[in-house]
Amino acid sequence: QVQLVESGGRLVQAGGSLRLSCAASGRTFTRYTMGWFRQGPGKEREFVAAISQSGGYQIYGDSVKGRFTFSRDNAKNTVLLQMNSLKPEDTAVYYCVADISTPQAMSVMTSPSPIYWGQGTQVTVSS
Repeated sequence: QVQLVESGGRLVQAGGSLRLSCAASGRTFTRYTMGWFRQGPGKEREFVAAISQSGGYQIYGDSVKGRFTFSRDNAKNTVLLQMNSLKPEDTAVYYCVADISTPQAMSVMTSPSPIYWGQGTQVTVSS
């Protein structure tokens, strides 16, 4: 089992940058594909990004490609989501997730998957 704790969400102006962190507990961090989903007000949840166990492969949702970068530090049990060129439509609660699947599989998962979820962190982008 793994517990996930996100941090870094806040209010930012459009065009700005933000970095979200997610710390994972447990000694089996490298077993998991890690990812981010988000849910904006009145919207369905949306896949943001996923990264393989080694960190060598990432996949991104179409709406964030070229603007977001996802990385992981297996020595620190941490993942980072660097978000640049933020837009008001990026406003959402961002959830860190973990699953034993592949990043490609995570990108098309539907509720209740992935297996593990953090509590979420609010990102608000003002215009």
